[in-house]
Amino acid sequence: MTTDAGTDHTTDRIERSIDIQAPRARVWRALADAAQFGAWFGVSFDGPFTPGARLTGTLTDPDWAHVSFAVVVERIEPESLFTYRWHPFAVEPGVDYEQEPMTLVEFQLDEVPGGTRLTVVESGFDGIPPERRGIAFRMNDQGWAEQVRRVAAYVT
Repeated sequence: MTTDAGTDHTTDRIERSIDIQAPRARVWRALADAAQFGAWFGVSFDGPFTPGARLTGTLTDPDWAHVSFAVVVERIEPESLFTYRWHPFAVEPGVDYEQEPMTLVEFQLDEVPGGTRLTVVESGFDGIPPERRGIAFRMNDQGWAEQVRRVAAYVT
């Protein structure tokens, strides 16, 4: 397993890639099945991932169990691309994030020698209100670095 610890240094987009020593079909199931996604991401969803679905996720870590969030599934292209929208770093109790635009999260799979390259891109941070943009970008940048390692560990 190798990681590209680099980030696209813009204010609008985070990109992380990891080469995973597992077949693309296995990595795909870990992404596109809501229960498997939840197992490595640390979230419980209230339904399956289907295009157009609006799901609520609740974090499973006891310290963060008060955090729930919405995802809107956009695209599911089997063993290739899975995308959804969400409100980044929407963790403050009592704050109505629904008035903000959502960022787009894309999971792209490509075959590489010995396995699968997973690339995660989250874009749209420039649309987040300025008072939240910096912290949302910083926290999600750190979060995606951890999450690509988690999915790799989950499938291998």
